[in-house]
Amino acid sequence: MRIPELLVPASSLEVLKTAVIFGADAVYIGGEVFSLRAKSKNFSLEDMKEGIDFAHAHGVRVYVTSNILAHNQDLEGVREYFKELKVIQPDALIISDPGVFDIAREIIPEIDVHISTQANNTNYGTYNFWYRQGARRVVTARELSMEEIADIRKHIPDDLEIETFVHGAMCISYSGRCLLSNYFTGRDANQGACTHPCRWKYAVMEESRPGEYLPVYENERGTYIFNSKDLCMIEHIPELIAAGIDSFKIEGRMKTALYVAVVARTYRKAIDDYLKDENLYRQNLPYYREQIAKCTYRQFTTGFFFGKPTHETQIYDSNTYVKEYTYLGIINGQNSQGMYGLEQRNKFSVGETIEVMKPDGRDLPVKVLRICDEEGSDMESCPHPKQKIYVDLGIELSDQDLLRRAEKSDN
Repeated sequence: MRIPELLVPASSLEVLKTAVIFGADAVYIGGEVFSLRAKSKNFSLEDMKEGIDFAHAHGVRVYVTSNILAHNQDLEGVREYFKELKVIQPDALIISDPGVFDIAREIIPEIDVHISTQANNTNYGTYNFWYRQGARRVVTARELSMEEIADIRKHIPDDLEIETFVHGAMCISYSGRCLLSNYFTGRDANQGACTHPCRWKYAVMEESRPGEYLPVYENERGTYIFNSKDLCMIEHIPELIAAGIDSFKIEGRMKTALYVAVVARTYRKAIDDYLKDENLYRQNLPYYREQIAKCTYRQFTTGFFFGKPTHETQIYDSNTYVKEYTYLGIINGQNSQGMYGLEQRNKFSVGETIEVMKPDGRDLPVKVLRICDEEGSDMESCPHPKQKIYVDLGIELSDQDLLRRAEKSDN
């Protein structure tokens, strides 16, 4: 049995630290260039170095995405960027473009290369090709079934690793190679500037009747015909391990620390429970389902793992997330009065009941007893995002504890 790595995304240094503390074995991040998430905060080289040092101090690996489909004008910049990465030494680079791959092998041959899902890796021949070039790992195309992945495992070297997405947003284009964004807005998804047109609302217009829209709807509210449900494989850990997958990858390099904490902690427990005792894992399935629903999501699907997706994997009436909790901030340090510091992310008030989410699995309801600013002045609430505040919640807290608030149900 291969012991799977839990690979978690991070959009910023704060989120990287959250991923590390809440159970990741490895974290993948993007620099400020040559990554497919141009709109996420991404990492400066200084933050990248600090993040790598923090992760390594906790026994966690860091992979850097450099997975754009490069044009001629990109190549010299890639070369200079890899010279900078050589200094800070991430554990691997995630690459899709053969030209970029060659530059990586030339400039930093000591750093492993993982082949991105963007390279459309759908068969064992492709895996063996990349292995001969020197790749350490290949990420499966999202369009593969469990059976196909298991067959790849049988036909590749034992030391070539398979990485597979197991949770998060799904793209309707083949392995994420999307042309819609570029066509509609001039922003190239394959250069990191996707505008997510798969989440837009669509109708049909017949050429001889311009301006007359013919809705392709499932109900009276219209349709979002490209809007996939989110992938969730928390109930299928045994099958993923049996298929010979080495790394379970979570999607979400534009997600909040709350999303990362919830997903990392839940998958960490599910994997560990299964490796300890399959019966324990089976008994805890309701707990995993309950926990994984506490971050934003668009309903859930198992994608291509157990057959081709049908109309049931799409969401036709809305492009919004289900949101059960609001992220408030992460504990970081104390002041001279023993109150706990955080950088506020959403407003909350004295007297409110909120929840402390701890890395060990505990969720503690607490009452906000006091809030004060950096000067020690009392506040009834904290209305300004990213304001540094201190709180008294009536219990002892630790750095990296996450604060959240349950949203009121519409029912």
